Amino acid sequence: MKPQPLNDLENRMGHRFKNRGLLLTALTHSSYAHQHGVESYERLEFLGDAILGMIIAQELYKNRRFPEGICTKVRAALVCEDALAELSRELGINVYARLGDSAESAGERDRKSILADMFEAHIAALYLEAGLEETQRYVLGVYGDRIDKVISSKVFLDNDCKSRLQEKLQSKGGNVVYDVISEEGPVHDCLFTVAAVINGFCLGTGSAHSKKQAQQNAAQAALERIKAVEDSLSAEGRRADAHTILEELRKQ
Repeated sequence: MKPQPLNDLENRMGHRFKNRGLLLTALTHSSYAHQHGVESYERLEFLGDAILGMIIAQELYKNRRFPEGICTKVRAALVCEDALAELSRELGINVYARLGDSAESAGERDRKSILADMFEAHIAALYLEAGLEETQRYVLGVYGDRIDKVISSKVFLDNDCKSRLQEKLQSKGGNVVYDVISEEGPVHDCLFTVAAVINGFCLGTGSAHSKKQAQQNAAQAALERIKAVEDSLSAEGRRADAHTILEELRKQ
């Protein structure tokens, strides 16, 4: 990457990195990392996911007097793959991204999952370089009025299948967990298959080219199975509580 584009990104971020290696790593896809023997953004993405979620959660807690369930849904809508990919494009991260030859030729530069991951990774890079206060200022500045727009549009009500599934089964007393059951294809184009599991029982599976979207797809599959059971129980005049639903699903 030429110095000038990196300067441009730093200008957009409002921060000049002392350790530019952090920012370069945040922009490095696994295909480039394998080709050139350097580190990819994956570890930074892991950290950035947690930092971004915390900053948005804190903003909702301090400045939006919503109950916990609504805050969870709003946060999910704000940090979902589509939202992060859009923010990434606005910052021009797709231009700055370092991709290997194979990924570049496959047109991966504009893939949503990669853009979303790099957005989280560059948040982590800023956090490690400048600390939480500066990162929080930057994140809230980048989001601008998006938080209010998401709340007013109420798109969050149907956006997060994972939250809806957990709420549906809350009375069962267990948490839904998501297990990766397979990874297929090359590193830069891996297809993940994930199972939504509660108390050792698989509710549904989903596949996608990012783990996060695969989780959402697994939750959606589980919700569809649950809806079918609820309709059947309702037709029989039986109560469709979480315990009964799970028992019926186990019979299938």
